[in-house]
Amino acid sequence: MDASSATEITALLGRGTRFEGKLFFEGRVRIDGMFKGEIKSDDTLIVGEGAEVHAEIDVATVIVRGGAVHGNVRASTSIEIYAPGKVLGNVHSPSLFIERGVEFQGSCRMDAMEPTAAAAPETRNSRDRDASPRA
Repeated sequence: MDASSATEITALLGRGTRFEGKLFFEGRVRIDGMFKGEIKSDDTLIVGEGAEVHAEIDVATVIVRGGAVHGNVRASTSIEIYAPGKVLGNVHSPSLFIERGVEFQGSCRMDAMEPTAAAAPETRNSRDRDASPRA
């Protein structure tokens, strides 16, 4: 990823900031401060140098550019971890890049992500339709 695309940030949690809670977003969000909680999005999360993230992460793309992530990371598109980044937790994504010098402790699963819970009602509805021609 080149530096110019990394500048198109929708929101920034800058150095010296602390946030605790749930983060849901669209676009590209960069965290350079401290975050604790849960992060969900269909877009891109960037963990910058000096960031300290303690969270369960479920997004499309995660880019760790030198910060530390403590928690499980699920990315439906890709995970990229650059030195001196640190990930302490399990990762699951169809595409994974880990640069030399990265600290990674956890398990890695690389395959297509299962559909989210939104797909489950469709399955139930199709069964209901097949079982309901009683009229």
